[in-house]
This record gives sequence, C-alpha cells and structure tokens, in this order.
Amino acid sequence: MPTAIHWFRRDLRITDNSALYHASQKGDVIPVYILSSWKKKHAWTGPNRQHFLCGCLESLAKNIETISGKLIIREGRAIEALEQLIQETGATAVFFNQDPDPFGKDTEEKLAALCTELGVECHGYHDATLHGPSEILTQSDTPYKVYSPYSRNWLSREKPSPLSKPKFLNTPSGISSLDLPTVDHWGLQATDADLPEPGERAARNRIKHVVSDIIRDYSERRDIPSVNGTSRLSQDLRFGLISIRTLYRMLDDELKSARGAPRHSIEIFIKELAWREFYFAILHHFPHVIDHEFNQDWKGLPWDKPGENFEKWKTGSTGFPIIDAGMRQLLKTGFIHNRVRMITAMFLTKDLHIDWKIGESHFMQHLTDGEIASNNGGWQWSAGTGADAAPYFRIQNPWSQTKKHDPKGEYIKRWIPELKDIDPKKFQSPPENDEPLAKGYPLPCVDHKTERERTLAIFKQHRGN
Repeated sequence: MPTAIHWFRRDLRITDNSALYHASQKGDVIPVYILSSWKKKHAWTGPNRQHFLCGCLESLAKNIETISGKLIIREGRAIEALEQLIQETGATAVFFNQDPDPFGKDTEEKLAALCTELGVECHGYHDATLHGPSEILTQSDTPYKVYSPYSRNWLSREKPSPLSKPKFLNTPSGISSLDLPTVDHWGLQATDADLPEPGERAARNRIKHVVSDIIRDYSERRDIPSVNGTSRLSQDLRFGLISIRTLYRMLDDELKSARGAPRHSIEIFIKELAWREFYFAILHHFPHVIDHEFNQDWKGLPWDKPGENFEKWKTGSTGFPIIDAGMRQLLKTGFIHNRVRMITAMFLTKDLHIDWKIGESHFMQHLTDGEIASNNGGWQWSAGTGADAAPYFRIQNPWSQTKKHDPKGEYIKRWIPELKDIDPKKFQSPPENDEPLAKGYPLPCVDHKTERERTLAIFKQHRGN
C-alpha cells in the first residue's frame, strides 16, 4: 500500500484538515511535526507561544492515536528532515497545508524541488484562510491595497465547505521519533503566564462558547477591554486548532436565523475574518512589509533609538494607565485586547517615536496568538505606514481613548493594582500638579500633546523631502 507523509505545520488538528484528509485517501499515513532548532531567543516567538505549541502537539498526538495513527516528531531544517524521512520509509507522496508567510513559501518551493528530484508526489493545499490571496483581486487582476473594496469582494464569494475527519490513519511501525517537546527544547524558561488551554478539543469548546454567548453582542462589546466581548479564538486560528471553514459555517448558520442587532454583530464578526485574510493577502503580494513600510512614502522615517521610555512601555510603567494596563496584560497572559493593541502600538510609534518593527517583534515574542500577517498589518496601521492605514495625522489620545473604552476604569484597575482605589475619572486626563495618581505609580513619561505635534512635524517633513 502506498505511504504518504503528512507534514503538520500550523494545522494541528485532525478535523477538517485539507492536507490530512487527502493524504488519508492515499493509503498509510506518516504524520510528522518538525521542531525548529533555534535556541534561547527568537525575534518572532517566545516562551508563551512555544509552551502553547507543546500542549497542542501533545493533544494532537493523542487525537491521532484515536484513529490508529502515530505522530512522528523530528527536528532540524524541514527539507533535510523530510528528505531523511522519505528515504527511511519509502514514502511516495508528501502532503502539507500551505503557509501564508514568505518564509514558509520559500520552504515549500524547496520541498517541491526535492520531491521532483526524488520522484515523489508533492501536494500543497490552501487551508489557513477561506480564500487564497490570488482569489480576491481587483477587476484588473491586481491585489487590493485597501480593505473596504477587498472585503466587499471577499463577502460576495461562496465559501468552501468543511471536510470530514479521517476515520482511520494507519502509520507504519518502526519509524523513529523524538519525544514530545517542552520549552526546554528551545532553551526557554517555562512560562507562568495564564495561557488558554491548548489542543483541538479546547478550541472547539471555545468556538461553541463564541457562537452561544459572544457573537450576538459582539458589535456592542468588542471594544470594551474590561468585558469578555471578543472571541479569543486568535491563537486557535494561528495554530490551526480549528478550521476557518468550520468556524465560518457555524457563523453562517447563526446568521441565517438572526435579526436586528444580533445579525449586525455576526456580520461585524465575519468582517473581522475578512480583515485577517486581507492582511494575509498583503503579506503574500507585498512581502517587503516584513522589513519595510508598506506605503513607500514613509520608507526611511526617522525613528528614535529605544531607550528608557521603551523599557517603560515594555514593562507597563509609562504613567499612562491604559497603556500600562495593556502591556501588563500582555506580560501576564500572552494576550492583549485588540482595541488596546492599537492604543499601545500607536503610543509607541506616535508618542515615543520608536520604530514599529521593534514593537512588532516585542508583541510576537509575547503573544500566544502571534500571527506574522495580522501583527504586521496592525502595527503598520497604527504607525500610519501600512495598507489601508489611518492618515498619519490621526493620532489616538490615550486619555480620551480611556474615557471612551474604559470609562469606569475596570480594565485599568484589574491590571494595575496600585490604582484600584483611584477615581477612574483621573485616568482620563494627565495628572494635575504633576502629582502621581498613587504611591508607587509613575508620572507620565511624556506629554501627549507635545509628542503629537512632534509626530506631525516629522511626517510632514519626511513627505516634503
């Protein structure tokens, strides 16, 4: 019987998995996950995400055993590891789901060349999004650079249906495998952050919670960081614990019977999925965004060197309560509320004048849901340099953002215990008479009005050059 390799990457589930489904039709299947070999520090990840990954792999291994398979763990460069596995097992085909980032695409091209050289079939599937980056194009077959027309096109398209779970996944015996990893594999310290439960079952439970308790009020509650008003599915989509097809099908089923405000909320939620795919498309068509500004008008902007204020931003001690609450939430949970992500990112770039790429890397090192495309898109939007970016002169005021999104100070007091007894109205404007809000809490590290004017001058001068 032919033997196929299924290479798990960011699709750590057995239900509605495109490549795994098709591999299971081929014959015997060798499911493999290849551990990266970097150690101790990485610009794009950190202990939170790696700890979550370890839990997901443990869950995946157990799920594969329920359908008679065995997860094989290997380590090193993906192409070398796959070549060795092909030669060891005599596999006749390799199946995988395509990666949306440039690094993964480069590896896929090398894998295709290797398979051609070895006479092995190579099957890559579109799985991470509902529509591939080349499906949603303008009438002149060029990529969109603005979200609104992209989303209209995206929303008008028929969506793919979920696939069934393989009933049986026979893995040949005698294939060597490493043990399931812990964060020690990467030379990292175990995290004490309060992370979500890993694995496919936990992710499916979160979907059920979203459908039953979140989506009908999503429009009203999603921008209030003190309440449980967002889906918290981002890490599940990032690691492929759930299929985007399954999620969309559940949302669409709810949409069919919803009316009024609940229907509007579900529609808003679905548009957030379009935002996600828009940023994937931007990364695909404009891979330079990894290292440079999307909008070339802002290439070479002068940024300040990160110093003491950057350290204050990272540790949540800027003296701006909404900023500090968000950064402390990130450190303690590996998550930061989406509205607060925008506020903190714009503060770093527009008030502290620090390069968005530095903040982008910091988020990726701490976020459990760190997704290259979405994180890059969000940071460039906040910096005013990205696709569909707010004009550079739109600069959020942390004090007024607090008044709008956390008027009772509930979010701030949750994450900054020093301020638990302070009148929340004092979080909505700079402290009076240069007096700290509370003992042990710092004064604001900058004056927002002054830094706003400086930002406007920097952008205006750069555009004039």
